[in-house]
Amino acid sequence: MLQNNYNQNVVPVITIDGPSGSGKGTIGQLLANRLQWHFLDSGAIYRIVALAAERHQVPIDDEVNLVRLAETIQIVFQTTQGSIQIFLDQQNVTQAIRQETISQLASKIAAFPRVREALLALQRSFRKAPGLVADGRDMGTVVFPDACLKIYLEASVEERAKRRHQQLLEKGFDVRLMPLIDELIERDRRDKNRKDSPLVPAVDAVLIDTTSLSIEKVMTQVFDLACQRVSSLKK
Repeated sequence: MLQNNYNQNVVPVITIDGPSGSGKGTIGQLLANRLQWHFLDSGAIYRIVALAAERHQVPIDDEVNLVRLAETIQIVFQTTQGSIQIFLDQQNVTQAIRQETISQLASKIAAFPRVREALLALQRSFRKAPGLVADGRDMGTVVFPDACLKIYLEASVEERAKRRHQQLLEKGFDVRLMPLIDELIERDRRDKNRKDSPLVPAVDAVLIDTTSLSIEKVMTQVFDLACQRVSSLKK
């Protein structure tokens, strides 16, 4: 664990943004564990809203009621034996929100500016000492623009689809590779072209292409950068 001797009034944040399948979730959680910092999977929050909308039969284009839902549902992240369990209204939805249909709904919901605004305070509430690692699509550009380190991970759509395909197979989901490629292309288009908080690297982000890199190699780069930036905060 890094010794945090910086100004305790400013809790440091490291953001890891990028498209689906770029490795940001895996790297983010590994980094948080290694630093012994808090971790925010912002994508899970949008997935939770999508799952709640499906269960409450709120139409995906009904922004008013989606906002109301986002403001009223109870979301809890609980760390148990090193893994994060996610609860929606006291029910464990850790696996349910990982379904590909929920992922696609979450991307559509995330395009609504008022929904994003409704969830902004919740995301920022994760910023607690000794520090926070936050992964998502606008963590470094919108949610935590003052982060001490901003990472942007990217990879080819083919490689990202292969990773996503393997993850879903390991979790018992029956999926095919080609539809995943098409879905990722569409999701990238939607995320990069939305008017509010589009998926773009922060101007001061460090870009890492993970297409041909192992998790270990990416983690080494990111951890070295984290050590450098956090150490500079002590000076």
